[in-house]
Order: sequence, then C-alpha cells, then structure tokens
Amino acid sequence: MTALTLVAHALTPALRGLVLGGAAEPDVASLETARELKFDGDLVFAGPEPAAVKTAEAFGLTAQVEQALRDREYGDWTGRSLEELLTADPQAVAGWLEHPHTAPPGGESANDVLTRVADWLGDIASDASETVVAVVHPAVVRAAVLYVLEAPAESLRHVDVRPLSVVRLSAHTGSWSLVFG
Repeated sequence: MTALTLVAHALTPALRGLVLGGAAEPDVASLETARELKFDGDLVFAGPEPAAVKTAEAFGLTAQVEQALRDREYGDWTGRSLEELLTADPQAVAGWLEHPHTAPPGGESANDVLTRVADWLGDIASDASETVVAVVHPAVVRAAVLYVLEAPAESLRHVDVRPLSVVRLSAHTGSWSLVFG
C-alpha cells in the first residue's frame, strides 16, 4: 500500500490576487503557520515553484523537486490576473473555464494537467509500502482528487483547495482512494 499526503503550498500574493502561474514567493505569515504543521514520509516531493519548496522546508522536510507536480502552464496568460483577462477577452476566458480541453494560448488544458498528475500517481502507486508527502500547487491537488474520484475534468472548477489544505490518498493494487479521518 502507498499512502500519499498531498499538501497545498502556503499562500502567495498570486493566489490571493487570482494571478495565473508564475513563481511567486510564499507569504511570511503563511509560512509561519506551516511551521506549526508536521508531516513525515519515506519519500517527500515538492512542485518546482518556490512556494512549494519553501513550504516543505517550513514543515521541516527536505523535498525532491518533481516537475510532474508543477502548476498548470498558462502560456501567454502567465502572470496576469483572472480579472484582467476577463476584461481583455471574456469569451476566451469563459471558453477556457468551461471546456477542459481548451488551453490558454501556449499553455496546458485542464485535461493535460489531469493526465500529467494521473501519470505521476501511477508511478508512485507502484512503490509498495511507501509513505509519500507531496507539497504542491492547489491545481495539482484538484487534479489528483478528480483523478481518484474518476470525475470529469469539467468538475475541476468545483474543487476549492486552499493554501495548506491536506488531502490523503491511499493506493491498493494500483487503485487510489480518498482517505478521511
């Protein structure tokens, strides 16, 4: 059995302002809160964003950076706020939000992210009897939850993952389940 604890990284100014992508540093106050939380694992991963790596460090963990756990690629929309994009091109943004196969110009679709995260989950499920911790962007947590529930990609926008949220999963014979309690 593989036990996986997914933790959304600390709050960043980008998350607060609904800015897409980029490499924002985590808020100091959110990192202080993270220092009070404790996690332990045989394997520890972090997405490549500074907020994910620094949140893992605040937990007292040394994480292996895993590119498969990166935030969604937003292409030409990287660094722009959702509000700004909605003002500039409301039809393109609405289409992107409503259709998971649609990617921002030069970016990844929701389906692309789900596939990437599902592939990584498949890889670690094959490691028997491992306890794994992964500190990642909230988008990765959402993708993992949808994959485990076999929910359609259209459901992505209905999963709210806040900074420092924790989701636990377990894999038995390659099949993942949500763990509560």
